[in-house]
Amino acid sequence: MEKLTQEFWNNRYAEGQTGWDMGQISAPLKNYFDQLTNKDIAILIPGCGNAYEAEYLLNAGFTDVTCIDISPLLCDRLRASYADAGLRVLCGDFFEHTATYDLIVEQTFFCALDPSLRNHYAAHMHRLLKPVGKLAGLLFSCVFEKEGPPFGGSAEEYKTYFEPYFEFKVFAPCYNSIPQRAGNELFVVLNKRD
Repeated sequence: MEKLTQEFWNNRYAEGQTGWDMGQISAPLKNYFDQLTNKDIAILIPGCGNAYEAEYLLNAGFTDVTCIDISPLLCDRLRASYADAGLRVLCGDFFEHTATYDLIVEQTFFCALDPSLRNHYAAHMHRLLKPVGKLAGLLFSCVFEKEGPPFGGSAEEYKTYFEPYFEFKVFAPCYNSIPQRAGNELFVVLNKRD
């Protein structure tokens, strides 16, 4: 866990070691966003990376999009790129963040965290969501050969983290992953429990 520090992630971006980066928004998230009708909902994208999801949301007319990432280098790049677009970029530790949102978008953040933090992740997601909030996105449903990040796992394992905090609206194998991830992703939409 000691290697997953601010310095670690800053170095990955500085050296261009971003093998997880698809260079665009994923089809599953694009399709999900296209179904959302209220453009004023408060949206958080933790561990946002190059923020393709945020760019898509802003271009689609969403007005309250926040990204948080631990890498200062990345955050500076995002601020420079989206200074006029209305994107809120926070640089810091997701687990110390305290605002509340209608929707939190999951795209490679869960798998970037040490697995020892998964219970904490689920509990903190619950805290950050408004009473009828949702957590939506993609989770890897495979075990990786190399030591992470990314860190994989199974649907059965993931359910144990989320069941105390969320009702499962969608929790299924993803049918429209990119070819390199086909058969290895779950699409989830989780509704916050009271």
